[in-house]
Amino acid sequence: MTEEQTAVVDAQYTATQNIVRTRGVKRVYEMGKLSLEALKGIDMEVQRGEYISIMGPSGSGKSTLFNMIGALDKPTEGKVYIDEVDVAQLDAYELAWLRCRKIGYIFQTFNLIPVMTALENVTLPMIFAGLATDEAIDKGVDLLSLVGLGERVQHKPLELSGGQQQRVAVARALANDPAIVLADEPTGNLDRKTGREIIELLRELNQEKQVTIISATHDLKMLDVSDRILWVQDGRITKNQRREELDLDLGQIGAEEE
Repeated sequence: MTEEQTAVVDAQYTATQNIVRTRGVKRVYEMGKLSLEALKGIDMEVQRGEYISIMGPSGSGKSTLFNMIGALDKPTEGKVYIDEVDVAQLDAYELAWLRCRKIGYIFQTFNLIPVMTALENVTLPMIFAGLATDEAIDKGVDLLSLVGLGERVQHKPLELSGGQQQRVAVARALANDPAIVLADEPTGNLDRKTGREIIELLRELNQEKQVTIISATHDLKMLDVSDRILWVQDGRITKNQRREELDLDLGQIGAEEE
């Protein structure tokens, strides 16, 4: 092949490997006469099956970037591609389909419906996606068993501990076999031991199901399981490091926390 043909093939290969890609993403919030530039031109790629942690202090822009990747918000400028589809070009119905079928969400505050059982919370996205009720129930029980709650399927959120509620949220995020799971501060409301259990659970799911995990977090324990860490500060990615490139002694961090 010529050099030009090789370049085209390489570009096509890269495109198939990237499940998320952003180009020049900016987000400006208008607050009266003031403008707040939360993101200042973000370029990034996430490959299928990666475990990515987006880290940065409060106000750095990591949650805004998380919302862009999750199609929960649209950029003021720039492009967000999921499976090489420009999210900004999707209509409301297509966005709803994307959020339901392609992406699973885990939030810091769990966001479970309190009047529903664990099983009902997990099966709700499946019902919205059109799965038959019996199939949804069987799959929901399997998912709750997968996250260690096989005996708690009929318990409501207030009958569960914080860690158990987050496990329900993890099971719900997997309800429609998403390609991507987005976790926004998934350990933020948990104690250290429970937080570590959730982190390890996410890593196991990433490895066993090859689900791409993207987490916005300030929890340093997340570094120990991440393939790559994107450091965000003042609306920009300041570092893009692979796990093996980190200088931190993570074992020491864990010992100091405990």
